[in-house]
Order: sequence, then C-alpha cells, then structure tokens
Amino acid sequence: MLNIEKITEDGVLTVLLDGKLDTGTTPELSAAVENDAETAEKIIIDMENLKYISSAGLRLLLSLHKKMMPKEGLIIKNVNETNMEIFEFTGFADILNIE
Repeated sequence: MLNIEKITEDGVLTVLLDGKLDTGTTPELSAAVENDAETAEKIIIDMENLKYISSAGLRLLLSLHKKMMPKEGLIIKNVNETNMEIFEFTGFADILNIE
C-alpha cells in the first residue's frame, strides 16, 4: 500500500510518500504525477515515510528524472538508510539528485 500526498506551490510539486513503492503501487504514483510533471518546474519526492522501493519504483524515478531534466529537475529528499542502500547499490545515487 502506498499513500500519496501532493502539494503544489509556485511551480514546485512536492510528493509525500508513505508505504511501499513496488510493482503494485508504481502505476498509482505514475498516474498521480504524470500530468503535474508536464506543468511543474520542479518535483520533490519526499521519502521520509517510504518503507521500501522496488526496481519498478526505481524505473519510475529514472523516467521522472529524464522528463524533468530540461526544467529545474527532480529532487529526492529524506531517504531512509535502507532505501539509500538500494540507491547506492543500483547506482541511482549517482544519477538522481538526492538530498
């Protein structure tokens, strides 16, 4: 299960995630941010309460990263230790902007 909260302010879309981002929930997040990614100047994904991310979730983040590159970009915030290990192991820590 994944709870998604979106806050848009001054062209910045902040997405708060709570739960697991896996094969079952990735389409839900994709649908939630797809239209906003077209108009937002920047997307911030707050992972403070994200318990787990699968390869499907990583692919979605990479897709969002590529889509947002011509703009101010995609920023990943508040990544817990377990998910940070996944980002580092897969090389995504070198690709994504993680704060």
